[in-house]
Amino acid sequence: MHRKRNAKIVATLGPASTDRATIQALFEAGADVFRLNFSHGTHADHKKRLDTIREIEREAGRPIGVLLDLQGPKLRLDTFANGHVVLKEGDSFRLDLNREEPGDQTRAPMPHPEIFSALEVGTDLLVDDGRVRLRVERFGPDFAETRVIAGGAVSDRKGVNVPGVVLPLSALTEKDRADLTYGLTLGIDWIALSFVQRPEDIVEIKSIVKGRAGIVAKLEKPAAIISLEAIVAESDAIMVARGDLGVEMPPEQVPAIQKRIVRACRKAGKPVIVATQMLESMVSAPVPTRAEASDVATAIYDGADAVMLSAESASGKYPMEAVTMMDSIIAQTESDPYYRESINASETLRSPVPSDAIGVAVRGVADLLKVAAVVAYTSSGYSALRMARERPQAPILGMTPRLAVARQLALAWGVYPVLCHEVMDVLEMSDWACMTAKKEGLGQVGQTIVISAGVPFGTSGTTNLMRIAQIV
Repeated sequence: MHRKRNAKIVATLGPASTDRATIQALFEAGADVFRLNFSHGTHADHKKRLDTIREIEREAGRPIGVLLDLQGPKLRLDTFANGHVVLKEGDSFRLDLNREEPGDQTRAPMPHPEIFSALEVGTDLLVDDGRVRLRVERFGPDFAETRVIAGGAVSDRKGVNVPGVVLPLSALTEKDRADLTYGLTLGIDWIALSFVQRPEDIVEIKSIVKGRAGIVAKLEKPAAIISLEAIVAESDAIMVARGDLGVEMPPEQVPAIQKRIVRACRKAGKPVIVATQMLESMVSAPVPTRAEASDVATAIYDGADAVMLSAESASGKYPMEAVTMMDSIIAQTESDPYYRESINASETLRSPVPSDAIGVAVRGVADLLKVAAVVAYTSSGYSALRMARERPQAPILGMTPRLAVARQLALAWGVYPVLCHEVMDVLEMSDWACMTAKKEGLGQVGQTIVISAGVPFGTSGTTNLMRIAQIV
């Protein structure tokens, strides 16, 4: 089950991908990590999918990562008396906290007092992903009088975005806290936190998770880009959530921001996922547009660790075809000689610490000796992530005695995670690395591998050893 590519695929499960046969087919087609979107479905729905994933994992003998995506504080209007209204440019429109009276042509309830407390005159409110734009002319603690700048139809419970404003609210709602608690009892590998605005949002969720899962910060707000480096430093991984980001920022800025985020993650050695509308037309069509194929390839050229399918695999007509297509695009892109040139050109400065020094040395040895594989023996996943940061040409065999770590490494660029026993010395580590590389089809007798690890074994974040070994 070793993929013939380095970048990983995250596939969202949903109504179109709930049964065992479909999930199995998605995994075999190329899905490395499955996303459970807690914005939809019940706890029972998600547990059933997770149980199926774990069954497939046991049968395949390969760790599969599972990402729980929290809904976050999605801001929405309440309901309208007739289900919808059509607002015209120049209309006055009031927003308030009064949920007793449904909305009409002149007003609508918006049960989010935190928005009103953060407004200023001239603030724009974007309704329904920016299809309707309202500008604040007057406001108070429980209302806002606005002018319609761009009109259109508005229906029940449409989302509201407030670009350029840091809202005084936690990234964790009560629903998120309940979902998080439940997910942790199931043994989820990654937790995606939606609508991150500041590094304190990551600190808050980490204090709850306490290392039981990796934290993925979803960057959807302009405020998060302002604090990008600090958020990357606090997080275990990053998701470029281009949907809301593209609503709150001018669309022409999103490509440059995507590249900036990927580069920041490359520099920090943190996995980065590029997400949202990557193969959107495959929700209803068996093939993507050429622009979508180019979009996926661009993320791969930039050096993203993973690309993600949302509705394409969760609710679309062609979930298997979408995963197969994404797998094909990644493989084709990585076979392009320019891809390696691009990856090499995007190298970032390393820190003067032993782990980065070992990473540089391993990459140099691997390239010079044309080794069969780079082996990272790791307890916490740290050694494997430092190897992935260097983007070596040889595949990375991530050997770990911890199943949770092996599952998390399924998200990292180029890492083929394998569960192994706890080794006690360097010689035993070398022997097991050679045997595992041969067993997993990454190397043959007579070929060379290069190994990185941390001594003393079992101590996190101590990558300080490199060893060259020959498979016998």
